[in-house]
Amino acid sequence: MVSLLGRGLVLAALFFATTGCVAGFAAGYRGSRPAWHWARNSAYGFAASMLAANLLMVYALVTDDFSVKYVAQVGSLATPTHISIISLWASLEGSILFWGGVLGTYVALTVWSLGEKHKEFTPWAVHVLMGISIFFSLLVASIANPFAAVANPMSDGPGPNPLLQNHWLMAVHPPMLYLGYVGMSVPYSLICAALLAGRFEAGWMVPVRRWMMIPWTFLTVGIVLGGWWSYAVLGWGGAWAWDPVENASLLPWLTGTPFLHSAMVLQRRGKMRDWTLILGMATFLLTLLGTFMTRSGVFNSVHSFTQSAIGPVFLVFIGVVLTYSVLLLAFRSHLLDEEAKRTDAELGARGGSNGSAFFSREFGIVLQNLLFTVFTFTVLLGTLYPLIAESLFERRLSVGEPFFNKWALPLGVALVFMMGVGPALPWGRLEPAAALRRLAASLGVGVGWAVLWAGLGYSKPYTVLTMFVIGFAFWANFSEFVEPVTQRMRARKEPIHLAMGRVLARARRRFGGHVAHYGILMAVFALAMSKGYRIERDFTMARGETIEFSGFDVTFTGAERVVEPHRQSVVSSFDVSRNGRHIDSFGPRMNYYPTQREPIVTPAVHEKLTGDLYFSLIEVGRGDGSTVIVRLIYQPYQIWLWFSAPVIALGTLISLWPQRKQERTATAAMPTSDVVAGQAS
Repeated sequence: MVSLLGRGLVLAALFFATTGCVAGFAAGYRGSRPAWHWARNSAYGFAASMLAANLLMVYALVTDDFSVKYVAQVGSLATPTHISIISLWASLEGSILFWGGVLGTYVALTVWSLGEKHKEFTPWAVHVLMGISIFFSLLVASIANPFAAVANPMSDGPGPNPLLQNHWLMAVHPPMLYLGYVGMSVPYSLICAALLAGRFEAGWMVPVRRWMMIPWTFLTVGIVLGGWWSYAVLGWGGAWAWDPVENASLLPWLTGTPFLHSAMVLQRRGKMRDWTLILGMATFLLTLLGTFMTRSGVFNSVHSFTQSAIGPVFLVFIGVVLTYSVLLLAFRSHLLDEEAKRTDAELGARGGSNGSAFFSREFGIVLQNLLFTVFTFTVLLGTLYPLIAESLFERRLSVGEPFFNKWALPLGVALVFMMGVGPALPWGRLEPAAALRRLAASLGVGVGWAVLWAGLGYSKPYTVLTMFVIGFAFWANFSEFVEPVTQRMRARKEPIHLAMGRVLARARRRFGGHVAHYGILMAVFALAMSKGYRIERDFTMARGETIEFSGFDVTFTGAERVVEPHRQSVVSSFDVSRNGRHIDSFGPRMNYYPTQREPIVTPAVHEKLTGDLYFSLIEVGRGDGSTVIVRLIYQPYQIWLWFSAPVIALGTLISLWPQRKQERTATAAMPTSDVVAGQAS
C-alpha cells in the first residue's frame, strides 16, 4: 500500500512539474492570466506532492515496512526511531527523494513570496523552476525510485550506514547542505527569468540577491557542521581534508560569495551585470556538479554514495543546464543593454561616476571577485584533475592537501584583507591620500593584533600575516558601524543607545553584512591557530598509568564494553587534570556495528575557548582492556570555528529582516548623504 501510494505521489509531482513548466512559459510569453494561475497552482501542487511523499517514506521507515525497497535497504528493527527518521537521507534513493522535498519547499516559498509582484518576471521564474523539478521528479519516478515494492519482504534489514548513526550532527549537517544546494535553483531561475523577459530592472535584483543569501547561509552553516562532524567522528582531529566531496560543497560557496558582492555593484552602480549573472548561474551549476560527485560514485570518499546509474543521467542534466545557460546569455543578454543605458543615464544625472576609480568600493569588489575566481578554478582543477587524468591517460593520480594549501593560504589571506578594504572605501572615486587616511586606523589595529599574537608565541610567518589581516578587516568593518553612530551622537545630541538603534534600523543590511564578516574572521582565526600549532602524539598506556601531554596530566582508568540494541561499544576512560586540579573524565569509544567489519572511532574532546584536548582510540587491549593505544591531539582555539556558523547565520538574518513601514518612510526622508551611509556595504 505504501509503495503504491508513494509512487502515485511522485507521479503527481511529475505531472504538476510538467504542467507548471508549460503554463509558466505560456504566462511569460503571452502574458496569460489563466496560464499564470495554473502555473502558480501547479507549483503548490508539486510542493505538496513531494512533501507528502517524504512524509510517507518517513512513516515507512519508522514502522519498518520492509515491503518498500528503500526501507529494506536501510531499515532495521534494532535502529532507534530518531535514526530511522534521518535514514531518509542515508542512501541514494532516499536522498534524491529528500532533495525533491526540499525543492518543493523552495518552489512554494518562492511563488508565495513573489506573489503578484514583478509580473514580467515571475512566470518565467516558475517556468525554469518547474523545469528543474521535472528532472528530479523523473529521477524519483524511475531509476532512483525508493517506493519500489519488494516481492518477498524480509523480516529485518541491515540498518543505515553506521556513520549516520554515530553522531547527532548527521541529523542536521546533511539537511543544511541540501537547503544550500537545492536553494541555489531559486536565484538561478530568477536570473533566467530576467534573460527570458529581456529586462533586468533594479527592483528584480532585490529578490535575486535575497534568494541567494538564504541558501548561501545554509550552505555556509552546512560546510562548518560538516567540518565539525569530521572532527567529532572520524578520529583524525581535523575539520577539513580537501576531500573531493568536501571540495564539491566549497565550490558553489566560492562563486555564491562574490555574487552577493558583485550584485551590490549592479544595484548601486549598474555595473558588472553580465559577470553577476554568470556567477549566479555558475553557482547553481556547481551545486549540480557537487551532487554528481557525491552520488555518481566516481570519487572515493566517506561522503559519497556507491556506484549507481544516476551518475550518467546527472551528467547529461548538467550538460543540458550548461547549454541552456550559455544560450540564454548569448542570445538574450543584449536585450538588457537598454536597461543598463538607462541606469547609466540616471547615475550621470545624479552626478554619479560611470567610471571605476582604483580607490573605490567597486574596484575592491572587482579585485575580490578576481581572487574568488582564481580560488574556484584552483579547487575545481585540483578536484577534477585525477578523474580527467584517469579517463584520458589511464593513470591514477591524487591531488593532496599540500597542493590545495599552497594556493588556499595566500588566496585566503588576500581575500580576508579585501574584506577590510571594501567596506572602508566609498562608492565612486577617492583620492589616494584620502583612501590612505580611511585605512590608516585599520592598518594600525592589524599591526597591533599581529604583534600581540607574535608576543604570545604564535610567531610563524603565515600566522603573523593572518593575524594582521584579521585585525585589519575586523576594525575596518567595526568602524563602518561606529562612525555613523558617533556622527549621529555629535550632530543630533543622541545618547549612544538611541544612536545605535537608529543606525541599525536604517542600515540593517549593511550591519548584517559586517556581522557575517565577523563570522568568517572567526573561522579564519580558528583554522590558522588549530592547523599551525597542532600537537599530536600516540601513547600506549596501562590501566592506572599517567602521562603528561601539552600541560595536561592524563590517566587511563580502564575500559568497559557497552551493549546497545543497534551496536556494541568499547569505552575507555581517562581522567584529566592540570596543575594538580582535576578537570573531568573523558570516554572515547570504538563502536561496532553488525554491518561494519571495522570499528568506528568516536573521539572525546575537552573543549575550551583557548584550545581542545582530543582523545582518539587506536587500539584497546583484548581481554580485560587493561592497555590502550590512544592518540592525543591539542589544537588551540579550535572551538571558534564552530562559533563562526551561528554568527554568519545571525548576520544574514539581520540583513534579511524586513524594515518596518515607518523605518522605510524615515529612510526615504533622510538627506541624500545619510541615505548613502545607510546603504549596504
